[in-house]
Amino acid sequence: MAEPLGRRFTAHLTATALANLGDGIVQTGVPLYALTLTRSPGLIALLTAAAWLPWLLLGLAAGVVVDRTDRRRTELIGLGARAVLFGAAVVIMLTGYMSMAALTVLVLAYGVTDVFVDLAASALVPDLVPRSRLEAANGRTLAAQQVAAAFVGAPVAGAVLALGAGWVFGLPAALAVGALALVATRVPGRYRHAAAVREHALVEVREGVRFLVHHPVLRPLLVAGSVMNMASAAYFAVFVLWMVGPGSHVGLTPSQYPLVIAFLAAGAVLGSVLAEAIGRHVTEVRLLLGCWTINTLLLLVPVLAPNVGAIAVAFLALGFTNTIGNVLSQAMRQRMVAPGMLGRVTGASRTLGYGLMPLGALLGGFVAEQRGLPTVFVGATALCALAVAYPITVVRQDMLADLELPVEHKDPATV
Repeated sequence: MAEPLGRRFTAHLTATALANLGDGIVQTGVPLYALTLTRSPGLIALLTAAAWLPWLLLGLAAGVVVDRTDRRRTELIGLGARAVLFGAAVVIMLTGYMSMAALTVLVLAYGVTDVFVDLAASALVPDLVPRSRLEAANGRTLAAQQVAAAFVGAPVAGAVLALGAGWVFGLPAALAVGALALVATRVPGRYRHAAAVREHALVEVREGVRFLVHHPVLRPLLVAGSVMNMASAAYFAVFVLWMVGPGSHVGLTPSQYPLVIAFLAAGAVLGSVLAEAIGRHVTEVRLLLGCWTINTLLLLVPVLAPNVGAIAVAFLALGFTNTIGNVLSQAMRQRMVAPGMLGRVTGASRTLGYGLMPLGALLGGFVAEQRGLPTVFVGATALCALAVAYPITVVRQDMLADLELPVEHKDPATV
């Protein structure tokens, strides 16, 4: 019989869903609002770059902070800062001072809060659930994120944008407050793994980086995943221009576009629910790399068949394969990294994995300006294919058993 995930995890999962609902409204609503200010691929792509740049600049430092401090408290501070930021954005919109420059700065600041909230919340999961249920916990977390952000958040973004641009930030501000209150009242306890004697911060950063660089499984997965993230950022930074408006190839309206994006979330939910079950019948490494390969090929569909039906089906499959891959890779990392180092290792991996995304977004905007959108899409697909080839050649299933840490029998309620 499976061990229960527990009430604390359930509360944390609900808070994650609320926060990600706000994320989905912002991530979908901001580019759509930006189309009322510009049709420049470079400027639209700059918003994506701004959202991910904080991971490149702060990922390593934030990992140290998460390992040194109470992870719950770090998450609470990040959510509070996000609520204040979104409230300020509403004021700027209502007073008529919003511009592409101001919008980019706001998205950049939002990205800073995302680094700390995401790292703290991710590192907190192994403290809340039994180790035997990590795949289930990660799967449900990713499902909540996708359902809230894309399946619900994306359509809501289209609706609130019709009511007024201020709602694009106002509603996420309220949701951030709700998530903060839930974590503060329903996830009691202290969640800190730092040693009594601390090393210098730079020493701790080097420990996390060194662990990744020398790890025979995490290193190739990180390199491949980071390159794929960069290519995907280039792809999706300008994708709205392919889909929305009279000058686009598909010709959707701003209110129709989120409904197509919702198919990504539907596939992600399906993948997160089935990941644990599929993993019982297919070895982790084979399943992970197979999903990455299929994910890559699906990127060609919008170019080869630029119609709503084909793209919706492709996005359903894309969300499915992408989420299964994320569930597996995250659970593998949590089983191979000591709790006291998990924040630093995750921060280091996301510094590269997410840090390359702003570069990819800027590159996508530049190439789209110079060579057109199809060149971006085909080039991103080719780059993903090259990236997947690396772990396929060096990572084997039998390596995992030798590298996993022994199970620690602990009560999550007494952390």
